[in-house]
Order: sequence, then structure tokens, then C-alpha cells
Amino acid sequence: MISLGIESTAHTFGISLVDFEKKKILTNEKVVFSPPEGKGMLPRECADFHAKNAPELLRGINFDNVDIISYSQGPGIGQMLSVGSFLARYISLKYNKPLVGVNHCTAHLEISNMLNNTKNPVMLYVSGGNTQVIAFHNKKYRIFGETLDIALGNLFDTFGRKAGINFPSGQEIEKLAKKGKYIELPYTVKGMDVSFSGILTSAVNKLKQGAKLEDICYSLQETCFSMMVEVSERAMSHCRINELIVAGGVAANKRLQEMCKVMCKERNAEFYSIPIEYAGDNPAMIAWLGALEYNSGVKTKVSEPSNQNWRTDQVEVIWK
Repeated sequence: MISLGIESTAHTFGISLVDFEKKKILTNEKVVFSPPEGKGMLPRECADFHAKNAPELLRGINFDNVDIISYSQGPGIGQMLSVGSFLARYISLKYNKPLVGVNHCTAHLEISNMLNNTKNPVMLYVSGGNTQVIAFHNKKYRIFGETLDIALGNLFDTFGRKAGINFPSGQEIEKLAKKGKYIELPYTVKGMDVSFSGILTSAVNKLKQGAKLEDICYSLQETCFSMMVEVSERAMSHCRINELIVAGGVAANKRLQEMCKVMCKERNAEFYSIPIEYAGDNPAMIAWLGALEYNSGVKTKVSEPSNQNWRTDQVEVIWK
């Protein structure tokens, strides 16, 4: 079974083909919208970018060889979601192919499981729009901890904009952090949940007061990553799970991976990272989850709308 996946939840638009039986990613083509320097991402401009790039990414695909059309149904930003859902519906109707709308967050989990051949890990999911600690239990991915305000990737991008760092800011912050020293920032863990808005305010204020950008970047990483490792370890202990995967765009950060490895080593647990190509938003994860769901009997009606606020723990995981 060949699944075509369409990703369009935020700044990334992509098309992928995945062979379900062989567990093989055949193609994973994507483009990433980058706003003008010093500006944030405007949904209308990003949606236009996706629509303009869609024909080129679809070029050369033989739809006779495609069995199902999978797409990100949510969560995400409405204008961008609409581009992907419209395209998926159009292809489904034109070529008479089954349609499967999938949960973007769950797709991150399942592509990570597939690539690492894991059994039942705790998942630290950190991206521009989501920050959650997740584990599977009783037919659902349960959220054991999450951000109470902004996501970790959003924190980095917002601070980067204030500091004059191009969007997305995570990679540049990681580079600058290698030259920095620690200065105190708020460490906010509330039970299993975390909060980043106070850290953002403090970091911006220190920047205005003349603190070195490298020191703030280093301290942002050390503080925020320590918070996430703490709640991840607590979830592993609570669930009695000895596997940890980090997924999402922020998962590509080498310092975060290093801190997770140290924690897992101390617990005699296994740590799994994911190739950078599949850590952030990508269409292969959509194609793979669509195939998993379709193989379990799931189909999506063409009339079914997108869901901008579709939480990970609202998905019935019938394929596991």
C-alpha cells in the first residue's frame, strides 16, 4: 500500500510517498516558509506560500500507484491547514482515492516509533506549537505533562525575533549558546507541567539590560531543557517505562539530546533520537500514520472539516 502524505499545519508544506508494507519512505519533499527578517509568521502569507509551492511538489507523481491520500487534519493554523485539506480532497475526488485525515502530533509519535522500532516509549514532544510529555495507555496517547502557556519552540522564536535572530530561531540560538555562560532565569515546573512565558519575559528584560546574547541563549537552553528532562524522567518513573524518544522541531537540538541521554543512562533506560529530516514537521509522518489508520479501517469523509485544536489525547489509537 502506497500512502501519499500532505503536511501543512504551520510553516512547512510537504508531500511524501510511503510504502506501508515495506516500512519504506519513498519520497519526503518539503519547503519551509521564512518570513522577512525581524517579522513573525503571518498565516495569510504562509498559506499563499504553501499554495504556490504545491504544484511543483506534486509534479511527477503517478497517482495510479497511490492507494490512499493522507493529510494533516489538525492541530495547526487554520489558513495553512485549509491548503493541505483542500489539496487532499481534490486529489481524493479526482483520482477516486480513499482519504485519511490524521492528527499531526500523533504522526510525530508514530514516525518516531517506526524509525526506531520502539515498543512503548515515553515521548517528549517539543515543537513550535506543542510541548508535551506523552505515553500510550488504554488505546490513547495520554499527556502526562505539557506547557501551560507557550510552546518551547515558540519561546525560542519569540525571543529570537526580539533579539534580531532570523526565524526559525532555534538553530541560531543553539549556535550562540555554545559561547555562553549561565545566568539565572525562572525555572517553572508545576507538578508535571511547565511554563515558559515568565522565562521569555525575563530573557527579554536581561537582553534590554545589556546581558550578552550568548549568555541568554545558553541559559535559555539549560533552564528549559532541564525542566523538560525533569518531567520526562518523572513520567518514565510513573509509567515504569525505560524508553524515551524526543520528537518535534526542537528535538534536533544536540544539547537537548545530550541531556536526555545522560538522564536515560542514569536510569539504565534507552534513549532514541530521530533523524533531523523527520524530527520537525514533515509529510512522511503524515503518510505513515495515514497508512496505519487506513489499515485499521479508518477513512475520512470529504466533508469532514479540519480541527485546529485537535489534542493528542483525543485520538482513538485503534491501530496499536
